[in-house]
Amino acid sequence: MFDDDDPLLQRLRSVALALPDAAEKVSHGIPAFYTTKVFAYFGGSVKVDGEWVRHPGAVMVLPDAGEREALVQDPRCFVPAYLGPSGWVGLDLADVDDWAEVEELVESSYRNTAGPRRVRALDAR
Repeated sequence: MFDDDDPLLQRLRSVALALPDAAEKVSHGIPAFYTTKVFAYFGGSVKVDGEWVRHPGAVMVLPDAGEREALVQDPRCFVPAYLGPSGWVGLDLADVDDWAEVEELVESSYRNTAGPRRVRALDAR
């Protein structure tokens, strides 16, 4: 379901795996970045008019509630199937001009899932 050599995946890996204790696994056929909980996925899908629409070059994150409201209004973003009702949002990486935005979203998701010890380690950097 993904190309391990995809340049978007390679760039996302460099962002996600730079976080304290972050690791990668394949979950449900797509790369997942996690500590004890997943904080980012590469790829996702959404159901539109009864049909599944894949977003293979997207990052899915769990942003802060305040961030989520703005993100779902952004045309580059989508509410992913299954994870969307839990607050997750997808961002199509091909439409990103500034990767600092991706770094911020991944870090925010990490902070929401990683636990206090890891967040302290992140803040100590």
